[in-house]
Amino acid sequence: MRSKPTSKARPGKPRPGLYIVATPIGNMDDITLRALDLLAAVDRIACEDTRHTRRLLERHGIEARLLPYHEHNAEHMRPAIMARLAHGETLALVSDAGTPLISDPGYKLVRKAIHSGIYVTALPGASAALMALTLSGLPSDRFMFAGFLPPKSGARRKALGELAAISATLIFFESARRLPASLADMAAILGTRDIAVAREMTKLHEELRRGDAAELAAHYAENGAPKGEAVVVVGPPMAAPAVSEEFIETRLAELLQTASVRDAAALLAAETGLARRPLYARALRIAGAKK
Repeated sequence: MRSKPTSKARPGKPRPGLYIVATPIGNMDDITLRALDLLAAVDRIACEDTRHTRRLLERHGIEARLLPYHEHNAEHMRPAIMARLAHGETLALVSDAGTPLISDPGYKLVRKAIHSGIYVTALPGASAALMALTLSGLPSDRFMFAGFLPPKSGARRKALGELAAISATLIFFESARRLPASLADMAAILGTRDIAVAREMTKLHEELRRGDAAELAAHYAENGAPKGEAVVVVGPPMAAPAVSEEFIETRLAELLQTASVRDAAALLAAETGLARRPLYARALRIAGAKK
């Protein structure tokens, strides 16, 4: 643990403006020395949960004035924070865990500050999405962070269908209790892909489970949904072999026995790399011929 900063060790007053500061995602010691010095020197710290942030600050011997800023009060608090910045205050923006602005309302504050000519900079650090990607063993040269998927299956499948053809590793945040259902939808829409599910990263019971979507969905369905939140890393579409017209017709007919026209087209597109729109037209024709 870092010793408590003394008055002699404190840096000079930072330049007035907004400082985006990454904080730990689990292990409380995963914070940079620069971040600790900055948090000790700013006028105020805007944070999601003042109790959570205060515990972090107390661990490192820092006293600070905190302002709550989260999705439920952002519209009300943003003008007040902007007024402080306009009057030359130095503010830090932190989230409960990791890098601010990733799936939180911080980007609206940053955008407003930039448009108002306020000095804005960031102090890098922990990121759950990047840690999961680096641990996954999946291609990291091209990736897309897609945030949280919709909670309901129909909307979730639609969102996955829109992402199915992207030739990149996909990163999702997901509620652990929804893991079985979300992974089952990934199996149906994305087809066979390498997947890693990361939980409790940097904590005592850190877990990273690898497999394909169907295997992982079966595991969590059998063993029960874990607690907390997870990061799901999905490998890019596998190289598509050459497919014949006969195969496309036969495979669509098979898929239509258990899937809707939209899902059958999306699944075959994920399996083969073919464009989804013409496959949808074919599936619609096949489904119509059976009636």
